[in-house]
Amino acid sequence: MINNSFTYTLIVSENDIDTLNHVNNVTYLNWVQNAAQKHWSLLSNNDIDNKYVWVVIRHEIDYFLPAMLNDVITVATYIGDSYGVKSERFVEIRREDKLLSKAKTIWCLLDKKTMKPVKFPSEILNILQSKKE
Repeated sequence: MINNSFTYTLIVSENDIDTLNHVNNVTYLNWVQNAAQKHWSLLSNNDIDNKYVWVVIRHEIDYFLPAMLNDVITVATYIGDSYGVKSERFVEIRREDKLLSKAKTIWCLLDKKTMKPVKFPSEILNILQSKKE
């Protein structure tokens, strides 16, 4: 099983297109966030989700090529370094073999009751540090 990475595919819809007739930058950000949420939902469980929540503290996105209406897009994500209360996540957005965009997001783990940052408990650290087998 591959815990550290996750991929999903989508087709660009009319709602994704802006006045320049390509995918709007905000849509790319949504794809980045969706990748993280979908991946985490596969890795986590109700116990963890009842105690903790993730918030974004930084996004960095680079755009290389535009995506257009009806393009088939692959969004791939993997977890980078995790330290203290922060975890890096990387996302690549592609059309076939062409890299359209890449992103690095820094997430912060919060205690769900206090909404304050919390150092990673072992149950979460084990998830974040799992690699391809």
